[in-house]
Amino acid sequence: RPTIDQELLESLPNLKVIGNSGVGVDHLDLKMISNFGVKVTNTPHAVADPTADIGMALMLASARRLVEGCQTAVSPDTKYFPVDWLGVEVTRATLGIIGMGSIGYRVAQRARAFDMRILYHNRNRRRKEEEEAVGAHYCEKMEDLLQQSDFVMLVVNLTSETHKLIGKKELGLMKPTATLVNISRGAVVDQDALVEALQNKVIRAAALDVTYPEPLPRDHPLLKLNNIIITPHIGTATVQATRMMAEEAIANMLAVLNGQPIPSEV
Repeated sequence: RPTIDQELLESLPNLKVIGNSGVGVDHLDLKMISNFGVKVTNTPHAVADPTADIGMALMLASARRLVEGCQTAVSPDTKYFPVDWLGVEVTRATLGIIGMGSIGYRVAQRARAFDMRILYHNRNRRRKEEEEAVGAHYCEKMEDLLQQSDFVMLVVNLTSETHKLIGKKELGLMKPTATLVNISRGAVVDQDALVEALQNKVIRAAALDVTYPEPLPRDHPLLKLNNIIITPHIGTATVQATRMMAEEAIANMLAVLNGQPIPSEV
């Protein structure tokens, strides 16, 4: 808000820069904007830690069925706690990270403390020292990562290449005991295929901070499943990150206006 379209750009002949708060720019037509000679900046540094934190939070919450557990604990109908209440362990499990940019790498740093086996798939392989620092193994083929992982975490930008990156075929490659965690953008996952996979126990569970649209229609089938956690796109919603995003956005805009090197140009 406002929507950056041709009409808005034509009405602002002196516009020099669009300073986006947050890292995702899938809502901006970059080609059209650059045709107007306008620069676009984002705030990758502010968002990396809180988004990696939400990835870990969703993985842990899903593994240990925290949301269901909370509902049971506070329900007026609960007379006793179920003895057959079982989640799965994150410690020493295999985590597959799809998208090893700054957020994905920070997820790997955190996962290492849980003794997780870390696989990753990325357009470009990380340097050997970076891999060794977090104990991450590169999978050139995404299929290999999907077949081996207990948890698959999506940390990619939404582009034409990553749109519906995870569909029926990819979900079918995952273990029936595996969990899908999405902290990138909703459209990276084919939601119809995900509904089907969760209903038919093709995978164990999903934990999503993002959907499409946001929020989902109140009658959407994803909202009726008990093996899913959905949060309201709160990856960067912390007091600290909000302040840092504002500061980073302002630093970018001032750099453009003053003709200085731009810290985070898209």
